[in-house]
Formats: sequence, C-alpha cells, structure tokens
Amino acid sequence: MADPSSYRPKPGQIPDSPGVYKFRDEHGRVIYVGKAKSLRQRLANYFQDLAGLHPRTRTMVTTAASVEWTVVSTEVEALQLEYSWIKEFDPRFNVKYRDDKSYPYLAVTLGEEFPRVQVMRGAKKKGVRYFGPYAHAWAIRETVDLLLRVFPVRTCSAGVFKRSAQIGRPCLLGYIGKCSAPCVGRISPEEHRELAEEFCDFMAGRTGAHLRRLERRMQEAAEEMEYERAARLRDDIGALKRAMEKNAVVLADATDADLIAVAEDELEAAVQIFHVRGGRVRGQRGWVTDKVEAVTTSGLVEHALQQLYGEERGDAVPKEVLVPALPEPAEPVAQWLTDRRGSQVSLRIPQRGDKKDLMATVARNAQQALALHKTKRASDLTTRSRALEEIAQALDLDAVPLRIECFDISHLQGEDVVASMVVFEDGLARKSEYRRFQIKGFAGQDDVRSMHEVIGRRFRRYLQEKQKSGEWGEEPAGSALAEQAADPAPTADPTDPAGHLTDEDGRPKRFAYPPQLVVVDGGAPQVAAARRAMDELGIDDVAVCGLAKRLEEVWLPGEDDPVVLPRSSEGLYLLQRVRDEAHRFAIAYQRNKRGKRLKASPLDAVPGLGETRRQALLTHFGSLKKLRAATVDEICQVPGVGRKTAETVAAALSAAAPPAPAVNTATGEIIEDDGAPPAALSAERGQER
Repeated sequence: MADPSSYRPKPGQIPDSPGVYKFRDEHGRVIYVGKAKSLRQRLANYFQDLAGLHPRTRTMVTTAASVEWTVVSTEVEALQLEYSWIKEFDPRFNVKYRDDKSYPYLAVTLGEEFPRVQVMRGAKKKGVRYFGPYAHAWAIRETVDLLLRVFPVRTCSAGVFKRSAQIGRPCLLGYIGKCSAPCVGRISPEEHRELAEEFCDFMAGRTGAHLRRLERRMQEAAEEMEYERAARLRDDIGALKRAMEKNAVVLADATDADLIAVAEDELEAAVQIFHVRGGRVRGQRGWVTDKVEAVTTSGLVEHALQQLYGEERGDAVPKEVLVPALPEPAEPVAQWLTDRRGSQVSLRIPQRGDKKDLMATVARNAQQALALHKTKRASDLTTRSRALEEIAQALDLDAVPLRIECFDISHLQGEDVVASMVVFEDGLARKSEYRRFQIKGFAGQDDVRSMHEVIGRRFRRYLQEKQKSGEWGEEPAGSALAEQAADPAPTADPTDPAGHLTDEDGRPKRFAYPPQLVVVDGGAPQVAAARRAMDELGIDDVAVCGLAKRLEEVWLPGEDDPVVLPRSSEGLYLLQRVRDEAHRFAIAYQRNKRGKRLKASPLDAVPGLGETRRQALLTHFGSLKKLRAATVDEICQVPGVGRKTAETVAAALSAAAPPAPAVNTATGEIIEDDGAPPAALSAERGQER
C-alpha cells in the first residue's frame, strides 16, 4: 500500500486552471482519470487525511504511485480529453458502463449503389443510416417485413444480389413483391435509392404525409374503378398502420429526445435510456456498472452521456436530453453535446407533464434492471470468490490469485509450433490481454522446451518493465537480473513486432502487469520447465501449477504427487475453464498459421514478382498446373511479364515439387488444379469406393 504523501506534488506546483489528471500505479498503468475546473483545488482533495476520504477514493490513492496532469483552455476541452483518455487507458477505478449485449439496429446502407435494409450490430459504419437500438432482432425483422410491402427495398446480401444479376432471375422476395428486384433491372438505381430514402423517412417518424399520399392514391384508383389497385393500396396502408402501432406515441409534437434514468445503491448502478424519435419510442438500452469510484448521481449521468454520445455526431445526438440530475457543472456538458450535434441541445430535468411521466417509466426500468442484475450476479460473485479461495487453499498461496495467466502449446506433428497466454482477473476472462507466441528457439516437437521458452519470454518482458521503471536496484554480477539489465534488448518477438516492450502511456496491455498464479497445460515436466524459466530470471513471487488433462490433477513444482481437488470443487472448475480457454486460443492460432502455410504458392518465392503479376499469370493460364507446363515464350505473352521474369518463374516452378492432388472426401474423387475430376479415373475411383 502506497503512502499518498510520497508522490504528492509540491505546493504551488499544481496550476489553478482547468485540466485533466491521471493517477498511475507502481507499474505505470493509468488507474484513474478525472477532470477539474481547478486542478489545484481538485487534486488537493485527494491528499488530505486518509480517514476523511471515501473508502473507494482511499483505495485508489493508496494503489497509485504517481499523479500527472494536462492543462486545457476550457471545461469543454477537459470533458473531451477525459473521455478520450478513459477510452484509451481503460482505468480500473473509473466508472465504465458496459453493454451486457450488442444491441441490434435497423440499418440502411445508403453508401451503396443499391441501398440494403438489414439488421446490424457493433460499431457504426460510415454511409449507413441507423434506427434503434432495439431490444430484439426479431422485432426489427417483423417491422421490416410489414414495411417491405410498401417499400420493396433490397434486403439480400451482396452474394445473393450478384448471383441473381448473373443468372437474370430475382430471388423469392422479388417474385412475391417484397423486393423491387434492382438486381435484374426492374427498377433503376435512382428509383431504388428514392425508395430507400422514403423508407428512411417513414422510420424517422415522418409518417403522416406518406399515409395521406397513399390514401389519396387509393381514392383516385377507386374513382377510376381500378378496384384491384385500390385494394392493394388499402392493404399497404393497413401494413403501415400496423407497423406504427408497434411504437405508440408517448410524447406529443413529434419530439426527438433521449430520456436517461439511473438506479443505484452503494455498490452498483444501472442506467436505462429510452430513445424517442418523432414522439415514439424507437429504441431502448441499458448498462450496469460497479461503483469503483466515489460518484454521485450527477457523476453517473455525466459518465452515461459520455458513453452514449462520445462517438456520435449530427442527428444521432437528439435536440433534447432529459436526465434525473444535471452534471455539475452542467454548462460544459451541454456545450459538448451542442458541438457534437452541430445545433443547440437542451439538457434538463423534466418537471411536469408527459415527459415527467415517461421519465418515471424509464426509472422503473432502471430499478428492474438493477434488481435483475443483482439476482444474476449474486451467485456468480459468490461462486467466483469461493473458487479463488479454494485454489489459494489447495496451492498454499498467501492470498487469492486475483490475476491468473495460463499457457498452452499447440502444434501439428511438430509443425507450426505456437503458444497462447490467456488472462483471468477476478475469475473472469480478460480477452484484451490475451497473447500469442511463435516458438522460434528451436525446430520440432518438444512441449517442455517450448513451455520453458514461452515462460522465459513472458517474464523477461516483465523484468524489463521493472528495470525501465527503476523498481529494482543493483544486482550482483552474474545474476539473471544483472544480465537482463546489461542486455535489455530481447530477440524480435512476433507478439511485439514494433519492439515496444513496455507501455509507457500506461495502457493496460502487453506484459507489464505480473500474475499471482501461472497455470500451464500439462503435468510435472511442463511445471518444472516453467518454474526453471522463472528461477533463471529471479522471479520468486509468482506461484506455478499445472493441470494435466488425463485425470485433471494439479501439479506443483518439486512435488512427487499431484494435488487432487474434488470433482465438485469450484476451484477445479475455474482451473479447467482457464486451461480450456488457453487450449482454444492456441488451437485457433495454430490453425490460422497452418492455413496460411498451406495456401502458400511457389510463385510467392519468385523474387521481383508482386501480387499483381502473380494474379495476372494465374488468370492467363487458369491454374498453377498449366502455368508449370508453359514454356518461357508462352509466359512472356502475359502482359507485364518480361523474358527475365518468365525465366525466373519457369525455373522456380520446375524446382518446386508439384503438390499432392486434393481429394474430395465426400466422393473420393481426385480434384485437379482446375477443379475438375479427371474423367479417366472415374471408373477406377468407383471401384475403390
């Protein structure tokens, strides 16, 4: 535990101006980011008597080892910089709202020649118009199915669209009238785009004019005694009204607003957001977060606004944002929202009428979300805590292993040997810190030697971070630490191609943070190799164990007999999850490497032959087999290929052995390079089957 007075800035050193500050821990990682109207006054609050601080603030300042700040001109700039740093450094003591799911949106790809209507999740893309978010994807599909009758916009994928255009025949939706079939030219690109824009207008809430236009056309058709067309228009109007009924009007005057409500207790907070567009609820979302910092309702609202609108621009930020409590101060946040929208945004608390009633509904949803989250998480927290305690007890550790790293080796008959490192913190996977290794110290299959290399490389990085931060002193000559200090530059590593061994900006990445427990996939030999690698580097404060697959035995260094945990043990279950995740991650990497190797072509090794000319050669001859059989003069006929290059290509192909023929495992037929089975072998293959 650090003493805040050890890193407290000197009096008068902190400027009395707006800015953003960062607290770092002993490893240089940013653990908290905050902003202030006056840096001097705000930071002074952190360096008072520890007894007077909130428990969470006290934990943060005693975990930190240094503080630094950046001065800005205005409070709006401070707000923007704080948001950027929280996104970049992911500080552990800042409130972070995380979606418990990726909410689906109804998206219209207006950036394409023929816009497509589809369900989209994840990050928003340029040139796409979004509506939502929705709670369920099926709700989007029901709405789209109703609207396609009136707005037959393309919904098919690029592959289906291209295939229909090639064969000159539309898909099923084109035949039943739910697609205008632009793929076969039934409608021009301009007409289809106009149809997509009308669809967007309807989804945006501009429904009245379109309904009136359809009703007028229906009456005209009836007057002209075109009763079939009038009936179709009547059915279209009914479909649009059914789609509108799915989103009842909640606010008059076609209001565009987002309503944000917060439910909280001492430990957690839940946020619910209703997106109202055109007076109708168009989407809903919510988050739950741990209150890892001492934060008020105003602070939670401010963090929620940053999360909601930090990546948004233009109409994605509504004209009105209704909240249960205003940020303190509110003016910089309102100005920040106005800047992102490009026009005035009203940030206020609803006081009366329909908006206050709707806010009460949003608040009830937030309370229900918090209660549901607590019901689900209570058992999870208890189970994870019990699992970590059982591991600590079984392995005789001084404390529960809050950070566990697991390593696994993967290969295929000694080829493409790779390793994985997965990280679990507080019993949960932290995928952002997973790492992959290529075994380059030797060739062939040797899991024990591979494990020794990987563990050594991982902790060599950790020691270099400690050396760079000055956390160790002078070591005796000839010791492992002294050798590391004398030669800090390691061998090039594929996990760090740029050579950035430490993270000087404090990002929670790479190898700077040590685990309390290292788990290796294997038995006593692998455990001994891992322990030996750490002993060679002077690492004696990290526990090691191995989990053998055969009997699920836990092996410890230097022990002749394994530790056998009960099959019903939560600790054993957590170790199995960690081991299986490392195995999955290693297998995925190994398969990826093997696939790339198998796709390699003899043309890749031809000097001076780039991707463009390789493709030109294969396109001209049709296959590698026909190219191999071609003469130098025939190769010279390919545009861009001179005689010298042709001779080099011919020599490289003649030196490379032809690959074994591919076999269709379903039929047993041999597939040649051109993709067709040789006719002469058909009867013979039939006899073999």
